[in-house]
Amino acid sequence: MTNATSETSKRALTSEKTRAIDDFWPSVKQATFTTPDNVRIAYAANLKRPEKPFIVIVSGRSESYLKYQELMFDLDNEGYDSVVIDHRGQGLSMRLTKNRFQGYVELFDHYAEDLHQLLNQELPASYPDHQQGAFMLAHSMGGAIALRYLQRFPNNIQALSLSSPMIAISSGGTPNWLAQTIIKTGTTLNKWFSRSPWYFFGQNDINQTTFAENRLMHSAKRFKRFQALYNEQPDLKLGGVTFYWLEQAINATKNIFDDIDKLTLPVQLLQAGEEFIVDNSVQEKFCQQLNKHNPNACLGGKPIVISGAYHELLFEADNYRDFSIDSSLAWFSKHQ
Repeated sequence: MTNATSETSKRALTSEKTRAIDDFWPSVKQATFTTPDNVRIAYAANLKRPEKPFIVIVSGRSESYLKYQELMFDLDNEGYDSVVIDHRGQGLSMRLTKNRFQGYVELFDHYAEDLHQLLNQELPASYPDHQQGAFMLAHSMGGAIALRYLQRFPNNIQALSLSSPMIAISSGGTPNWLAQTIIKTGTTLNKWFSRSPWYFFGQNDINQTTFAENRLMHSAKRFKRFQALYNEQPDLKLGGVTFYWLEQAINATKNIFDDIDKLTLPVQLLQAGEEFIVDNSVQEKFCQQLNKHNPNACLGGKPIVISGAYHELLFEADNYRDFSIDSSLAWFSKHQ
């Protein structure tokens, strides 16, 4: 259990830093590519140091690379280039259903295939001088995507740091067998009676809460900044999840464990001590099993627990966020 310090942060989100981010952002390339199944994928790349490995940021559900402007700025100040993908069906990438707000994917591994296309085709073509390999920093759903990418495709990722990874979603106290039965039954009925995806129970087009109600981050400044971003650019908004998406998330969990022996690179897992979104017990099970196959992963067979932190470690209050970023950069530095 790690207690993050509360000293004044060099990365505090001050008005001066906000202006500096605004000045930095126009230098970041925003581009798109099209997948073999004709889905347009958006990404942002800050690549200007071809002599050094860059950091691949794999974002979570409902996020856009525009949410990661501060992190890309901070990484740049630490001397690291970075790239962020908007996953299919969210952010500035193409939506996959008639209702653009629905969280949906046909196959979870499509996310990994899109990431593979970005890293192994698009970036080498656009940045042929960047041949020094890369690190990967993956958050929440992005953690599951990163693991499936690393399990399925040859790559030059030197080390992985997972931030509150979605090895499995939280069932909210419902027994896992019952939650999975409900999801699979709902998906089957959806396929029988409609060509359009159905929202899971209680989910809808609106995915918004107040800061006081939120269990994602303790930082009021960052929470308000993200709310303003999504209000200014409504096209970024994504609502709740469908039965289809939840079934694919379950399949991803199974596949991650089935192929765990294929994860041969150094892996670090940062766990939020106050987690409400993903299942921490499954993260711990993952670390135990992975460490048996790969002694350079989850050292000691355990995640690094950040006591008191909520799910959004990369957007948390400065003490939690600084620890998460510093831990990831130290992990990458160790494995250059």
